[in-house]
Amino acid sequence: MGRTKGGKNRYWSKEEKLKIVKEVIEEHKSTLEVSNRENISNGMLSIWIKRYLEKGEEGLINKKKPGNPLSKYSNKKHLTDMEKLQYENMKLRIENERLKKGYLVEGDGQVVVFNGSKNKNLK
Repeated sequence: MGRTKGGKNRYWSKEEKLKIVKEVIEEHKSTLEVSNRENISNGMLSIWIKRYLEKGEEGLINKKKPGNPLSKYSNKKHLTDMEKLQYENMKLRIENERLKKGYLVEGDGQVVVFNGSKNKNLK
């Protein structure tokens, strides 16, 4: 099983997880049978079941959304003024986090170099 080399992680919505978990719990199907059919690991399915039994449907909600947060701004020509401000804000937040971790940003932010020195007060 597992994903092919270079493949992407599969995104499971709360509804998909709920359908699969209920199939195991309510229809009394084996986790191995369901996990093989749905092409997910048995361990992942067991975690979903455990979370569902502990927290209900709320336990199946994904903690973070997949993908690049800047991807919705990829078509810069057709952004509203508010979207332009949100895009600029997001870029500045990312740059700020990188600088906190010791990265140096050169030019327009495309080139990022890690500064391994402990002295982060660079001029």
